[in-house]
Amino acid sequence: MVTGANSGIGLEATRNLHRRGAHVVMACRNMGKARPVADAIERGGGPGTLEVYRLDLADLVSVRAFAETMLQSGRIIDVLMNNAGVMALDRSRTVDGFESQFGTNHLGHFALTGLLMPIIGGENGGRIVTVTSIAHRSGQVHLDDPYYERRRYNRWGAYFQSKLANVHFGLELDRRLRMSASSVLSVLAHPGTARTELGKNGSAATNIVMRRFTPVLMRSGVQGCEAQLRAAVDPAVVGGEMYGPRWMAFGPPQVEVPSRRGRDAEAARRLWEFSERATGVVYRLGGSGTSSR
Repeated sequence: MVTGANSGIGLEATRNLHRRGAHVVMACRNMGKARPVADAIERGGGPGTLEVYRLDLADLVSVRAFAETMLQSGRIIDVLMNNAGVMALDRSRTVDGFESQFGTNHLGHFALTGLLMPIIGGENGGRIVTVTSIAHRSGQVHLDDPYYERRRYNRWGAYFQSKLANVHFGLELDRRLRMSASSVLSVLAHPGTARTELGKNGSAATNIVMRRFTPVLMRSGVQGCEAQLRAAVDPAVVGGEMYGPRWMAFGPPQVEVPSRRGRDAEAARRLWEFSERATGVVYRLGGSGTSSR
């Protein structure tokens, strides 16, 4: 299952998995774009199969509806790839009133993962791959004002905050899964630099630069998805690892160490508790990695 599977590195990850025989659930916000992309992947050939479902991570009602559909389907999810994201948006709010980048990149995936935990498993225990960014190294999570209600809004600061939150989430989930003796692995990955649609939607000068120079300066989405694919399928992967390009921005994927701030277990615990209150999704992890809301 890949969120944001119709563009960028999510699309390339989906194409790669399909080519190798996987059944991929494409969880996408814009069905008008997702269905033609799925058709194009299938026309390209390959032994895999695809399903397309609507999921808007900026709307908890949509997240719950999607999760309920999956739970009722009787399926088991071998890999959940929390890939979708937004970057450097003009100031805006999600349907639930969260700052859009924090709400979409972190809280939406936090809620989705918790709701789907009862069906994440499979023969090898199952994996949750949360896609963060090299930008997490510049991030700070301000739980006293995560939605920029009192601070002056900064589009890049908000993005960095959301990507650090992804790291905290992935590592705290790993700790909790280990404590519950679950066989599910929580792993992190980041693409380094890659040509995607991220950062292009906005009115700031940096958005204009992203629109003009991303095709020239960034690696292809094919290269950008390598780290998250390795995190998803490499049998040697260990829970709590983070995969990224060898030279941080580019190169073949390898294990790397998150930032010192990202490894702050107490900060991650506080963010986890905040996220449960914000979304209303409370994880109840047992030996099989189950949850309730």
